[in-house]
Amino acid sequence: MGFDVETFRYILEGPGRFAQRWEDTPIPRRDVSVNGEPRLGARSLDACGALGLVLHYLSSAMLEIHLQQIFALVPSTVTRYLSFSLDILEEVLSEMEEARVSLPRTVEEYEKESELICERHPLLKGAFGGLDGLSLTTETSDDPEMENATYNGWKSDHHINNVLAFSPQGTVTMAVLNAPGSWHDARVARPIYEALANVPDGFFLVADTAFPRGSASIQGKIRAPMKGGEYIPADFLEQQHALQVNRQLLSYRQTAEWGMRMIQGSFGRLRVPLPINSDRKRQQLLKICIRLSNVRARCVGINQIRNVYMPTWRASEDDELWTGLEEMIFRDIRRRDRVSRFHLVVAAN
Repeated sequence: MGFDVETFRYILEGPGRFAQRWEDTPIPRRDVSVNGEPRLGARSLDACGALGLVLHYLSSAMLEIHLQQIFALVPSTVTRYLSFSLDILEEVLSEMEEARVSLPRTVEEYEKESELICERHPLLKGAFGGLDGLSLTTETSDDPEMENATYNGWKSDHHINNVLAFSPQGTVTMAVLNAPGSWHDARVARPIYEALANVPDGFFLVADTAFPRGSASIQGKIRAPMKGGEYIPADFLEQQHALQVNRQLLSYRQTAEWGMRMIQGSFGRLRVPLPINSDRKRQQLLKICIRLSNVRARCVGINQIRNVYMPTWRASEDDELWTGLEEMIFRDIRRRDRVSRFHLVVAAN
């Protein structure tokens, strides 16, 4: 699931966290008063088991019948517990600082993000993140209007579109979720343009050419690599500089692709066609996955963007291992190998 024991307990335990809400709230049922007292002794799972159930559900594409087998529950109980647990988890994550989805709050925080990027891309001074769209498949609706809204002619399937912005620390800083699949990413991202209007001058997001960059309100706030046939300076030195900047823009734009793959790879539930008949459930599922992704990046550190732009291994290894790896001989590499001792090797006779 990508969460270590410490982070699992951090979500579970403490005032206002999952366990307290699970124990203080009666499970909604049609034949039970919503104002009644919770009957913990009559529940098939405790708070720890319920959190494990919902994390299994989110991180895999397995059918509910497999969850029934793993947690020894009947079908109706699994459905009821999942719905109840998702509601609780959404409330918990909305109040957790580690799960927040927000832009940097001060100029100093923008500068810190830019410095992380400039360590690898020195010509991108002012960049503080990457932006891209994420398209997810949905079920087909019986309603002709809904079917038409979710149909994506480019992919010949039914989708919902989302636009996410990622920081160099691997966290989602802005998100527009659950838009119709027939909308272009540039249309979906309109709330992000409004947020960018408040970003301090000199800072920008890196995106692809699908996003507009020329309107007055976001002038200079989004930068993208060059398109084919685009004008470049005639002066040789200026031309070389423009091409170097373009290569670094292309390189950093890849981080948004990593972020999208991380979201889909970590939460297998997003690879299953999303429910089309409940806009609230889709929105809830997407919000929970985005916030859990931020928790995992900040608390566990499992994140490809973070590992590239905030390298942790260098703090505990000699710099020689990283800067002079190509000059090391094989026996030196084997001597520094900390994994091979866990391998079982048959001794030669």
